[in-house]
Amino acid sequence: MARRDPRHSPATPRDDAGRASTWLVLLLVLTLAAGAAAWRLDLADPARERLESLRERVLGGEEEPDPSTDPAAVPLPEGLSLPPLTDPAEVADALDPATAGELSPTAVRRALQQRLGDDRLGRRVSVAVAGASGAPAYETGAALVPASTTKLLTSVAALETIEPGTTFRTTTVLRGDRLVVVGGGDPFLMRAPDEPGTASVPARADITTLARLSAAELREQGVRRVRVGYDDRLFSGPAFNPRWPDTYVGDVVAPITALWVDQGRPETGYGRVADPAAVAAQVFADALADEGVRVQGAPAAVRGRGEEVAAVESAPVDDVVDRLLQVSDNEATEVLLRHVGLATGGAGSFVDGVRGVETVLERLGVPAPRRLYDGSGLSRENLIAPATLVGLLQAVLGAEADDPVRAVLGGLPVAGFSGSLTFRFDDAPTAAVGSVRAKTGTLSGVSSLAGTAVSRDGVPMVFALMLDRVGEVDEAYAQAALDSAAAALAACRCARGGSAAAGR
Repeated sequence: MARRDPRHSPATPRDDAGRASTWLVLLLVLTLAAGAAAWRLDLADPARERLESLRERVLGGEEEPDPSTDPAAVPLPEGLSLPPLTDPAEVADALDPATAGELSPTAVRRALQQRLGDDRLGRRVSVAVAGASGAPAYETGAALVPASTTKLLTSVAALETIEPGTTFRTTTVLRGDRLVVVGGGDPFLMRAPDEPGTASVPARADITTLARLSAAELREQGVRRVRVGYDDRLFSGPAFNPRWPDTYVGDVVAPITALWVDQGRPETGYGRVADPAAVAAQVFADALADEGVRVQGAPAAVRGRGEEVAAVESAPVDDVVDRLLQVSDNEATEVLLRHVGLATGGAGSFVDGVRGVETVLERLGVPAPRRLYDGSGLSRENLIAPATLVGLLQAVLGAEADDPVRAVLGGLPVAGFSGSLTFRFDDAPTAAVGSVRAKTGTLSGVSSLAGTAVSRDGVPMVFALMLDRVGEVDEAYAQAALDSAAAALAACRCARGGSAAAGR
């Protein structure tokens, strides 16, 4: 009987509010209370969970806070008071095109023009802004290098083609006297379990636990010595995308394989290992020996057929998508692209994955990318029009509430609060913080931002802002300009027939 790790279960983000500084807590309460137009989606939202927890402790009176450990219990500075917390309005009705109102093209253009008209942004600026459905209210520019906003396409394709709740299993099988580790394409498989008192988000399987479970089963079968093999052939084609610069080898991204630990990173130091599957197999062999099983010889690449001995499983696919969007994880996205290729009838190569993404976009009625070569956006040869990103986000918004694809909305980083936007939007209007949710994209000379916002007068919108000819000295300015433009949309009175766009 195969052994499986009983400790694995999907994790929820840890509540870090108790460790935040007093001023951070105060800032969150003030900005979230002021941002009543923030979208309240029917999804697990760490920002809302923290706010609710804080509300219960501060206003509920059910618990006597300890000033030494609870920042909410520290007295407010003299003259400062907090407004009562109120729930933002539900936006389900606002997403209905019949009740959401329409965007004014003039107001949208005015909101953006002073933020995106500077010569320091380069010669190529492309923009599309639309309501929850319908044609863009404002659109300009051509298809540009998208950088990591490409991950939106891969994420939607994965949620559309892979069965909800699917996990990716790493197994061991016994083939004669050889115990073979079979890679199942787990993007987050770790070298060892989390340290006591810590928990990865999402919950992650590890190869040391797989060795422990395998050793226990081998002992029950009376097996005391084995040779170790490994099988990483779930994916096909080159492990390193030929459309990526050669300078990425060993540094920026690991070879994409179905078996690795710590995403192909070495145990110490920086960079990426040359053969992630072989390294993972050696980590397994060492852990197996630590469990008292005698390992003969070095691990070898073999076909993994035989009786299953043990297994560990990844977090569900929607949790994987949430994480890769939050932190813009290149390796995890490229693994998911291979799974999309498998799920759409291919052999699990980069080419199969891209073909699967394009098939999903066609089915959703989203304009096809002009050129697409990977899932993460690392290739500078990708070309995507902002209308493709906007159409994709509209398709997600238009999906049924229980459609797995809506997990993309929960995975989008929140302006000034989570993921890759945690330390951005620091100079934004209050209305933008917590209201804008967007995927970032950054390469040398390239900056993009694609996501959602709600105008000051309550109109939901999706947007894509793209630059790909930014000078090196102006890259920080360009990023800030995109943040300012997205914030201007959230601060704008953009409803058709409304007043002019609001300023900073």
